[in-house]
Amino acid sequence: MYRVVETAAAEIVFAGDQGEVLRLSFPAPQIVRVTHTLGRAIQDSPSRIVVERAPRAHCTCVAREGWFDVVSAGLRLRVDEQTGALSYYNAMGVLLTREPARGGRWLTPKSVYRNVYPAAATAETSINTDGVRAAAAPAATVLDRMAFAARLEFEFQPEEALFGLGSHEEGYANLRGRVRELYQQNMKAVVPMLVSTRGYAVLLDCCSLMLFRDDMEGSSWWADVVEELDYYVMAGATHDALMESYRLLTGPAPMLPLWAFGYIQSKERYVTGAEMVEVVREYRARRVPLDAVVLDWKSWPNGPGWGQKSLDSMRFASGTAVADALHALHAHWMISLWPIMTGACEDQQEMQRGGHMLGNQATYNAFSAEARALYWKQAERGLWSRGVDAWWCDCTEPFEADWAGAEKPEPEVRLRINTEAAKQYLDAGDLNAFSLLHSQGIYEGQRSVTSHRRVLNLTRSAYAGQHRYGTVTWNGDICATWEWLRISIAEGVHFCATGEPYWSVDIGGFFVQHDPTLWFWRGSFNAGCRGLTPPDLLAPDCADTGCTDLGFHELYTRWLQYAVFLPMFRSHGTDAPREVWRFGEPGGRFYDTLVRFIHLRYELLPYLYSLASRVSRHGAAMLRSLALEFPADVVTHDIGTQFLCGPALLVCPVVEPMYYGPGSTPLSHAKTMAVYLPSGADWYCFWSNRSFKPGWHTVAAPLETMPVFVRAGSVVPMAEPVQHTGQLATAHCTLRVYAGADCSFAWYEDEGDGYAYEQGAFTLTPIAWSEATRRLTLGERQGSFAGMAAARTVTVQCIMPHAVRQVSLTLT
Repeated sequence: MYRVVETAAAEIVFAGDQGEVLRLSFPAPQIVRVTHTLGRAIQDSPSRIVVERAPRAHCTCVAREGWFDVVSAGLRLRVDEQTGALSYYNAMGVLLTREPARGGRWLTPKSVYRNVYPAAATAETSINTDGVRAAAAPAATVLDRMAFAARLEFEFQPEEALFGLGSHEEGYANLRGRVRELYQQNMKAVVPMLVSTRGYAVLLDCCSLMLFRDDMEGSSWWADVVEELDYYVMAGATHDALMESYRLLTGPAPMLPLWAFGYIQSKERYVTGAEMVEVVREYRARRVPLDAVVLDWKSWPNGPGWGQKSLDSMRFASGTAVADALHALHAHWMISLWPIMTGACEDQQEMQRGGHMLGNQATYNAFSAEARALYWKQAERGLWSRGVDAWWCDCTEPFEADWAGAEKPEPEVRLRINTEAAKQYLDAGDLNAFSLLHSQGIYEGQRSVTSHRRVLNLTRSAYAGQHRYGTVTWNGDICATWEWLRISIAEGVHFCATGEPYWSVDIGGFFVQHDPTLWFWRGSFNAGCRGLTPPDLLAPDCADTGCTDLGFHELYTRWLQYAVFLPMFRSHGTDAPREVWRFGEPGGRFYDTLVRFIHLRYELLPYLYSLASRVSRHGAAMLRSLALEFPADVVTHDIGTQFLCGPALLVCPVVEPMYYGPGSTPLSHAKTMAVYLPSGADWYCFWSNRSFKPGWHTVAAPLETMPVFVRAGSVVPMAEPVQHTGQLATAHCTLRVYAGADCSFAWYEDEGDGYAYEQGAFTLTPIAWSEATRRLTLGERQGSFAGMAAARTVTVQCIMPHAVRQVSLTLT
């Protein structure tokens, strides 16, 4: 039996006969925090994820016959008097989800142990394809505390679809009937947020290993270690409403610099500063847009050390010469950072002297504020002072341990191998949080030294709340296969459904070739590549030829077409360089298509940057799930190869070869594909303006294009072609207005870098279309910022099913 033992304006506390304590509190009317413990008082330990937990929304509790009604202005909860089982309803009384009648929250007492390492522990280092690792033997293992293993059970409705939990390796469209292991690994980025097409989301405030299961054994969410079961249920009529609630809990996402949305060129790896500068010069000479170049690992001085945060003087000019040369070409410089330091390098020794290393004496303790501050000091001293613009925090799951062997271990074996390795040095309750804290240190460090340059941190791992720190996550070292292209589409949708907004991929896949001795190095294309990386990864990588396999050229082209519509547009990989001239020359089919789509990315920048402002101001997602956008259309629930870029653009990547197989083998496949246009809207072809009704359609998909559609009732601002984002402020823009439904859009502009926008230094131009009157209202620009043009002439195109009308206007 459960009974009410405490009431307050914004929370109700229940007690059960078996020592259970259940608290329902309301940070907002549409959000309930559920906290459950057993045999002890609620502890309210500080959260690493949630920044706003205070109960602020009024609620009432009324006893009924057999249950209690707990009601806020946005939610209604029914608490079973016998079992404490919860049922969740929205403000209109519609059932969102519920726990089984027997009860859905279970806690099992658990002893939590920690390893103790001597300050002078001797670590053994090893190197594999994923970099250096260090291991040490503990001096002792001691009991740290008593906690719980937890299980949270739900009864999902037959027609609902589920999304979220981060980016993983399976490529599921819908998580119903699936299992997800939630731990950090090279190709797994965990976010413990689940979103339903029934208009609710669940955020589990937990950093330990977790397992989500929806199968014949039931529907549950298990956590390895919790101090108490603590989670949030949010109600919202739209996915955007749920994202706004998520940001209320976890904090806003800062604006990324404008250049972060341009084209970013990378490979494994550029060896010298001169090579990076020459690559940018070649892009400029070819008139192909570019905004950044990336320096991958081993930028540090030659020698046994790994992870030193300074540049090798033999390969990089002294002072800021490399940065100055890149900046003169209007390009930016991103550099790889590692949390692991070995070989008695200066940074490692400095960390050790301060007691800031974890037990292996090689991985710094990101859970310590002092260690994070020292890590930033080292990065500032060795790299920031040399003119580096942005960070690539690689290997942010530093205890990944299954990156070897010819056979991929089974999922349960991989879970055990990786989590046991991490538990050697991390608290079991914090197993998933390293990247979150690491990112916090980079963000707070950079913001402490300047307000004129925005933080940009590309990081391989993620966790809930990490968006607060200017991060972009990519899906790890995946392979150049058509299957991985398909998987990436669905996994990006899942990641962004959680509320973490910025996600990306290595365009073309990281591994191009097939190495039978390594389970993860399984690309499809051996012909014409430079040969597999030698075992000595410290050897210079001076490959200067591209992969000649036309099968890879086709895959790469399709991958780049897809990536145009992702939050970050970045090419990267090993085995073969990825600059556009590696795929032919002007007049060639692949080269011309790649250049055309890079130009398209820049044409879309006014739309994309406005979407980024919606991320920052409202929490709205850029990369959006069809099912969460059109939940009533059940066909969308299981479509995993299409997505929305913002509210307007429906992107349908090509995920099968049409022209060539591996080894440049010609194919005679049809150059068409089936696409689904969701009900609830009419659609236009982005390329031809032809109108389409909802439903399945077979459309042309030659290499030179990719099916993209625009929702009727949309505004898409576009720019004339530019060579880099610095030219965007003065570029002529066209406002494409797609008739068919009422719509509005706020065109956003600011300085493109720095944090003056936080004090209101930006402009919004309101644009509205009335379908009834066929009238477009273009409001005055609201606000201002340094360097803004006093007036801008724009072209307005009104696109209707059988006509396009165009007019020029001046914005002041």
